[in-house]
Amino acid sequence: MSSHRWRFVGAVLVAAAVLPGLAADAPQPSRRDADLLKQKLAGIVLSGAAPSGEPHRTAVSENELNAFLLHEMAPRFPPAVTQPSISMLGDGRVVARAVVDLERVRGEMSGAGPLNPAGLLSGRLPVEGRGILHADGGVARVELESATVGGVPVPVTLLEPIVSYYTRSPRYPAGISLDDSFELPARIREIRIERGRAIVVQ
Repeated sequence: MSSHRWRFVGAVLVAAAVLPGLAADAPQPSRRDADLLKQKLAGIVLSGAAPSGEPHRTAVSENELNAFLLHEMAPRFPPAVTQPSISMLGDGRVVARAVVDLERVRGEMSGAGPLNPAGLLSGRLPVEGRGILHADGGVARVELESATVGGVPVPVTLLEPIVSYYTRSPRYPAGISLDDSFELPARIREIRIERGRAIVVQ
């Protein structure tokens, strides 16, 4: 998958590669739903490469997104992060959860400096982030409003170094900040988060 498509997936998932999780009462994500989203992503890329002049909308369901996370992206997550999923609440609001092995995070971030937040936490615990996806005018930004670790509220700033650490890449050597805005690829103009689905507008 190209870096542009990864950035699009990242926008839709709202940093789900770092803060995902699986709700106990959610339906089991299916391989079929994952394949449906793969087809839709391919269609989005094609529409971006050959715009028709008319708005093009693609609906992505919560089930498709969670299936894609489980079957396609979970094997690419850091080993410390498991059980990917995300909930779409509507009005741009999302909840992303994960089970995170904080002992492993501490070991992997051992060179991150004396203020490494993983040093304050321990165990294998569910991590949850709640926020808003702002995606309009071809630019996206995630506004993280609250976070919990093991059900206990923690300052959002506690997660920022962890997010930056796990999103490092040749293109982003310092990682991605939670406050970063980025350009949407494939001529995407807007992503609307509704209850149970996202609408991608090109």
